[in-house]
Amino acid sequence: MIIGTAGHIDHGKTTLVRALTGVDTDRLPEEKKRGISIELGYAFLDVPQSTQRIGFIDVPGHERLVHTMLAGATGIDFGLLLVAADDGVMPQTREHLAVLSLLGVQRGAVVITKADRADADRVAAVRADVGQLLQHSSLQGAPVFALSAHTGEGVEALREHLYEQARQLGERAPDGRAFRLAVDRAFTLDGVGTVVTGTVHAGRVAVGDELVLTPGPGARVRVRSLHAQNRPVEQAAAGQRCAVGLAGIAKQDIERGQWLVHPACALATDRIDATLTLWHEEAKALRSGTPVHVHIGAASVPGSVAVLDRETLPPGETARVQLVLRAPVGAWHGDRVVLRDASASRTLAGGTVLDPFAPVRYRRTAQRLAELDALAQPGLAGRVAGLLAVAPYGVDLRRLAAAQGLESTQPLADVLPAAALHLHDARADLALGETQATAVRASVVEALSAYHQRHPDELGPDAARLRRLAQPRMPEALWRHLLVLLQADGTLAVRGAFVHLPAHGVRLSAVDQRIAQKVAPRLAESGFEGCWARDLARDCGESEPLMRTTLARLAQRGELHQVVKDLYYSVETMAKLAALARQLAGQSERLAVTAAAFRDATGLGRKRAIQILEYFDRIGLLRRVGDEHRLRTDSTLFAEEAA
Repeated sequence: MIIGTAGHIDHGKTTLVRALTGVDTDRLPEEKKRGISIELGYAFLDVPQSTQRIGFIDVPGHERLVHTMLAGATGIDFGLLLVAADDGVMPQTREHLAVLSLLGVQRGAVVITKADRADADRVAAVRADVGQLLQHSSLQGAPVFALSAHTGEGVEALREHLYEQARQLGERAPDGRAFRLAVDRAFTLDGVGTVVTGTVHAGRVAVGDELVLTPGPGARVRVRSLHAQNRPVEQAAAGQRCAVGLAGIAKQDIERGQWLVHPACALATDRIDATLTLWHEEAKALRSGTPVHVHIGAASVPGSVAVLDRETLPPGETARVQLVLRAPVGAWHGDRVVLRDASASRTLAGGTVLDPFAPVRYRRTAQRLAELDALAQPGLAGRVAGLLAVAPYGVDLRRLAAAQGLESTQPLADVLPAAALHLHDARADLALGETQATAVRASVVEALSAYHQRHPDELGPDAARLRRLAQPRMPEALWRHLLVLLQADGTLAVRGAFVHLPAHGVRLSAVDQRIAQKVAPRLAESGFEGCWARDLARDCGESEPLMRTTLARLAQRGELHQVVKDLYYSVETMAKLAALARQLAGQSERLAVTAAAFRDATGLGRKRAIQILEYFDRIGLLRRVGDEHRLRTDSTLFAEEAA
């Protein structure tokens, strides 16, 4: 169990931790000289008859150091709010209580310190004030202890209470998420090297694991050593204070507020959609555009608020908001956020991250708000089902897994509704709800019917054009997967690169058939060079306009391939070229084909090689990425010929 202290400056937080543990958490010379805590301090206490160890995070109480207090309070299990008997409730008592409440800390106790400096009536009055203070907070009903750390009176009773709370909390059950530690300190130790410390928020880590610091350049670091709850260990887990010795990075490259995280979930964002509650003691409603300081994990970043589902957020109420940050932070679904005002003088609000991939546009639409409602569901299965029910273009499971803190998409696949459509391959992992798949089917049939009416002499559009007509916002990988399924169940037919309804076909006239018989041997003889329409017209003794019309009709039927204007290839030749492209792609880790490699493999000139590769891009066999043409693993074009 991790306990965080809270309370006004000079109310005895450090003294109490020393009385409980025997450890002085003020380690800096300036702290000892001034007698106040400036930085976070740490101490540990063994639970009798147990393997458990309680970790204490002692925070500064000065009003100018609330940002440091927040860095320490994030991720604690138990809040210990201190109120001095002589001073009573003070400004930072109230603000620290607000911080604990807005962080969602449900377990805690209040300690009336310096009881030896006040009589019984004064202690009783402070106890009454504390009871009133706790109303409408997350610690309402928490036990109150009166003690003196100097005389020892009441300390043992508090210690026994903390032991019992630790036993009740027990070992934290794994939640299936990846490892993640909020970095609050970095230093160098002789013989160890760079060390970071923080609270483990999720997952497990072991010596030898590779991790990433985020936000940052994304370089991987290796775990050289581990201390959990101030003990050397081989692995550490969520709910522990942890010191991690790192190889591959220098101390000056690490900042408080970064996350040490599993590489699969090392995301950083400057827009976060969240559920936010304005603290009930605020005097005014929160409006869109309000500048704030956003605290998440151990980070503090300036930004602004946009209220999404209402005009303003009144005190004590909750709303959906978007936080627009001036610098990226690491964030997962479920993270707690706390907002302070622009001058960092008071705590305003707190809430929970719904989506770290918040959109720039359409953030207030009914569609987006429905997605946020789905993300607010308590369980992973509920969130997945909710998103599928409202997402017309499907759900990117890899993106969702990273936002949920999952190392892979398997936990999401395990809770997909049985009727959902699921595409999983090396390039994509996408899911579409049953209702949405039915709607896509209807839109495809409608788009093809309209196309056939407008262009009765054409076989149909190619797959890319059909997507623009029917589902322009559908992810391309999911679109092509749907086309394969629709072709398999007979909803549509595919000939070459063209898609059409099964009942529709382009009929050839007697003239077309005669010309087709003439050009077939010439196209076969031309090989990889192909034939130009004008040359075919000359060799076949036909007029160029008639030849062009017939060749275009043959290409529309999928019986020829038109690579560029007036340049045609037979189906057999194009299948051989496609097989070469697949072969070259298979020799590359990125499944990439370059113009130079394709030129050498085919014996063509560079210009013609590029024309053919660009044609493969257009029809969906390849896709252009920089100077490369990468094989689409979901494409079935020429697959039978390749086999």
